[in-house]
Amino acid sequence: MIRKHSITLHGHRTSLSLENAFWDELRVIAGERGLSIAALIAEIDDARGGEGNLSSALRLHVLAWVKQKSI
Repeated sequence: MIRKHSITLHGHRTSLSLENAFWDELRVIAGERGLSIAALIAEIDDARGGEGNLSSALRLHVLAWVKQKSI
């Protein structure tokens, strides 16, 4: 199920749509890295350099994280 999530990025409120499974995994990643979920999302947002969609960037980040963990 896709849910809308509202967060503050760089001082501005924004919303994104993301499946629960990806949101849950972002929470795990943030926890393992000692970050808030907002800090993790801001980091991912900065790394994408304005290219593409934030929700897609978040999904790709989760995929890369899971692939790296399985090695």
